[in-house]
Amino acid sequence: MSDTKAVDHRYLQVARTLRKEIVDGVYPVGSQLPTEHELCERFSVSRYTIREALRRLRDDNLVSSRPRTGTLVVPRPSADSYVQHVMSINDLLEFATGTRFAAESVAMVSIDDELAARTGLALGEQWLTVRGYRQTDGIGDTATPLCRTEYYINRAFAAVGRLLQRHQGPVFPLIEDLFGLSIVEVHQEIVAVLLSSDLAAGLDVESGTPALQVQRTYRASDGQVAQVTINTHPAARFRHSMTMRRVRG
Repeated sequence: MSDTKAVDHRYLQVARTLRKEIVDGVYPVGSQLPTEHELCERFSVSRYTIREALRRLRDDNLVSSRPRTGTLVVPRPSADSYVQHVMSINDLLEFATGTRFAAESVAMVSIDDELAARTGLALGEQWLTVRGYRQTDGIGDTATPLCRTEYYINRAFAAVGRLLQRHQGPVFPLIEDLFGLSIVEVHQEIVAVLLSSDLAAGLDVESGTPALQVQRTYRASDGQVAQVTINTHPAARFRHSMTMRRVRG
């Protein structure tokens, strides 16, 4: 490992340690973090490393830094802070309104060749895998399956698994709240597929029915992939709408 990569790895370790302490209440909202000098001594690193770690915490909206006032722990922002010009990450919450997620399985899974090809995750890594169907709010036979949903959650955040039996909405807000990080980028791909017999049966359509598969990869501010979600929708039950505006210089 080069010296530069070692420094990069170290500041991420420092940032994660401080992030956990903020989330755990060691440094409550309104309190100040130790000075850069104190943090340098604590972690036995350079001032550059500490400044990069604090920058990560600012990117996660956990602290604010001002000259001569130090680094202050701040309240978590509202979801409106995610708003972008064309699409808001918070818009992904809207899909869950009026629906419920019925989980069929929750297990730690090793990424094999097939899953690596489908998800883009590294072969052999362990990811918490949650599979089920997102349905309308009907009860029993009146609940219509809208899509097949697969969540692949970074092992570092697998603790969210214990909350999923009581949780109906998207998973990424749970990761943000539990671990004090921010999802800053979501990459989305939509491809056309034909439903297999098993998947068609679960979605209550005929085998071979056209469907749209929506894959989203969620990245945190430190660059790591926090979650990959794959939703498979029968074509008749899905519509994607986007408005694009020209940016004038």
